[in-house]
Amino acid sequence: MNVLLIDDDLNLCKVLAYQLERNGYTVSTAKNGMEGLALFNKGQYAIVITDIQMPDISGIEVLHRIRKEDDRVIIIIITAHGSVENAIEACRLGANDYLTKPFGQEQLQFVIEKALQLQKLQKENARLREEIAGKYKFENMIANSSAMQEVLRLTIRVARRNATVLITGESGTGKEHNSPRKDKPLITVNCPSIPENLIESELFGHVKGAFTGAIRDRKGRFEMADGGTVFLDEIGDLKEDLQVKLLRVLQEHEFQKVGGTDTIKVDVRVIAATNKNLEELVREKKFREDLYYRLSVVPIRIPPLRERKEDIPYLIDHFIAKFGEGRKYKVDRRVIERLGDYSWPGNVRELENIIERMLTLATGSDIKMADIPGHI
Repeated sequence: MNVLLIDDDLNLCKVLAYQLERNGYTVSTAKNGMEGLALFNKGQYAIVITDIQMPDISGIEVLHRIRKEDDRVIIIIITAHGSVENAIEACRLGANDYLTKPFGQEQLQFVIEKALQLQKLQKENARLREEIAGKYKFENMIANSSAMQEVLRLTIRVARRNATVLITGESGTGKEHNSPRKDKPLITVNCPSIPENLIESELFGHVKGAFTGAIRDRKGRFEMADGGTVFLDEIGDLKEDLQVKLLRVLQEHEFQKVGGTDTIKVDVRVIAATNKNLEELVREKKFREDLYYRLSVVPIRIPPLRERKEDIPYLIDHFIAKFGEGRKYKVDRRVIERLGDYSWPGNVRELENIIERMLTLATGSDIKMADIPGHI
């Protein structure tokens, strides 16, 4: 892997070149910005390490010119201790990271490996998105962390099948469903939001006269979804008598309307989601064990945001685009770091609300530390 090292401190160049070559890199050096740009234009470099303060043009200008030509190369800025603000500005303009003098070999190697790992994840994410383009709708799925990459891979594999899927995760992690039966109905049922005395009718329909107010026959959600998908959100709140009837639908693909005697056959894929621990509910005899195993043919766990903090900068960009009304915002690097350090008990939903609040209260197009809510 080729590295271009640009610094007017020739001794530092020699030391860094020696350290990098010991770690297996091929290193070219330049003593100023113009010489560095000339070398960059002639060669193929995966990594550029450049000082900010140089006698001809600054490292910021070097960064700007390289980024115009290549947005894939990793650029690491070297700065003196008193110029950290310049390095932060460089990161806003496209640098991958920065190092403050003096720094050790281990610190340099760590910054390079971190940047390479992020680049690898971004490439894999782009590859996965290309693979599913035109087949499934995952436009709003942020999957740059290794944990979410694995979720995306599993989702792609299971989408080709008709197996029942159980999606688990804390509240606010983002368990919404994208239907692979894209030309067929997708019917969503939020189980706890439907009154207990109406949920059976909502799921399976009723015949005229089945109960007070049943003035005509009515289709239920399963019949509406024939050929498509029923997404049962918060399945852990389903009462036991409904669990028995749902189990029959999953096993036999048939049901009867409330008050009816005719058996209705349906071709429906069931995807269920819950923020509860169903295994624990099974042990407590609050959820049927046979239904649990029938639902969890393919279990998919959405990790909480605290386990995939690499996604936070991309989620911030996504929500700024969503709530920014077309305005361009510049986010202070320290804001991203602070949001990355927070535990996010409310997960992605909480981050979304915080970004919307910050944009609403921001006085200009710069998002600063002062815009972060006090509890964070």
